[in-house]
Amino acid sequence: MDHEPSNQMPGDPSTAYSIPFSRTHVTGRELDYIQKVISSGKIAGPGEYSKACEAHICGTTAARSAFLVPSCTAALEMCAMLLDLGPGDEVIMPSFTFVSNSNAVVLRGAVPVFADVDPVTFNLAPDQIEAAMTSKTRAIFVTHYAGVTAPMPEICRLAESRGVYLVEDAAQAYGSSLQGRPAGSFAPLSCFSFHGTKNVSAGEAGALVVNDPQLIDRSAILREKGTDRTSFLAGEVSTYTWQDIGSSYVVSELAAAFLLAQLEDMAEITARRSRLWRNYHEGLFDLASTKTFQLPNPPTDNIHNSHLFFLVLPDRSARMSLSAFLNSKGIASATHYVPLDASPAGKRYGRVSGDLRETRRAAECLLRLPLYPGLEEHQPFIIEMVRQWVTIQK
Repeated sequence: MDHEPSNQMPGDPSTAYSIPFSRTHVTGRELDYIQKVISSGKIAGPGEYSKACEAHICGTTAARSAFLVPSCTAALEMCAMLLDLGPGDEVIMPSFTFVSNSNAVVLRGAVPVFADVDPVTFNLAPDQIEAAMTSKTRAIFVTHYAGVTAPMPEICRLAESRGVYLVEDAAQAYGSSLQGRPAGSFAPLSCFSFHGTKNVSAGEAGALVVNDPQLIDRSAILREKGTDRTSFLAGEVSTYTWQDIGSSYVVSELAAAFLLAQLEDMAEITARRSRLWRNYHEGLFDLASTKTFQLPNPPTDNIHNSHLFFLVLPDRSARMSLSAFLNSKGIASATHYVPLDASPAGKRYGRVSGDLRETRRAAECLLRLPLYPGLEEHQPFIIEMVRQWVTIQK
């Protein structure tokens, strides 16, 4: 079931936001599963519920192996370890992405190289990747923005031709696919997020998906603080010892139990989000233009999970105007990333490739609208308020 709707009327300014930007979906089985974990007395992971989540993730992503971890950030850090990144190495990534990509690289002493994104999908553009490559390039970290899978066949060919590693940051793309192939199945290593703002959630959790069989055993060691504890729990060794670098990347069974209930309802959650996404698109399509706003336009071979819906306004001033107008009506909206290259740490640790024109446009002009199961009764009001703002601007 969903959270109970607010008793505030849509648009009532007596609360900060009577229509919040995000709200975690609850299936109704979470408490039951958590109670079973507590009753079992086995709260530490990995256990029964962690393994069930990992099996579900493998089924959704067609992965060889999946490891439940505390966050997508943890998964990205594990990727940097698995690739043995170090000083002198460069990793190409979008500047329009979350800081976890760059942190994972910098923590290993390597240099993030910020490249520009596609003007429609805001995914890393293959031609910009190629332009950013040097003899120091060791890897490419690709983000699937808004649940729309980046052009992976082209990027995979490019990575293979240059002999560099490829990592998918699929934090927003669980359940998405490109040309019938799941997001997270293209690269040797892929990372997912189950944060409270994601389609399915454990509050805080993530997954490392390993498609390269040569990296599976080491992934298990890195997750268990650099030890062979996984082999010990499987009865393969009599004691476990320190084998490699690593950290504490195991998830509590309490979080895994909550997540399993969410994963089991993924199809229904995605269907509801997709209806909301289409309602926005259909309700605002006739207003879309370069002078009002642009709507998302995913490639036709891309089935996305409706993670978010955004408008791209003509400039920063228009975005601020629309955001303030929605705010006055009790509707929360949100911008997105501050470009990594423009941040203090980005300037200190990274390198920029090209002028990043589309990155700047996304950062200044993109505005996200609320989208979550339970929004259905409020969505017509949101659409009407956006339309009203357009009328006022004329």
